[in-house]
Amino acid sequence: MTDTQPTETDEAVVNPPVLPGMFLLELIPVPVADIDRAKAFYSALGFRLDVDVTPADGVRVVQFTPPGSACSICLTQGIPFAEMPPGTLRGLHLVVADIEEARATLIARGAEVDPVQDLGGVYYAYFADPDGNTWTLQHMPWRV
Repeated sequence: MTDTQPTETDEAVVNPPVLPGMFLLELIPVPVADIDRAKAFYSALGFRLDVDVTPADGVRVVQFTPPGSACSICLTQGIPFAEMPPGTLRGLHLVVADIEEARATLIARGAEVDPVQDLGGVYYAYFADPDGNTWTLQHMPWRV
């Protein structure tokens, strides 16, 4: 495993300044049983690997960012405050411009994605990672 850390240039592009009054949601821990299996899954989906470090014995942090997102996910081991049973995270939303295209892309990359559902003019398609954490593709036509 290679330790991967963002460069100063990456940081400036990815991380906007934190202005007074802001509460930026930037990292969501995703509980997994096998970090390497999860890393392969999220890499295959096209999430950008930001960090893969082992800062201490028994501690590992792997961070990914979905394409275009300002919020990342984090896979960890050996960090007690981030421990959750694998597969217990539900309903993370990925907002997309074209849900059929996004669904087809994820399927082509190995994810099993449910058919698109129209729930009152907002469109959804659901999938899970290998541990059972669930994800939702969401398309809101007025945001395109």
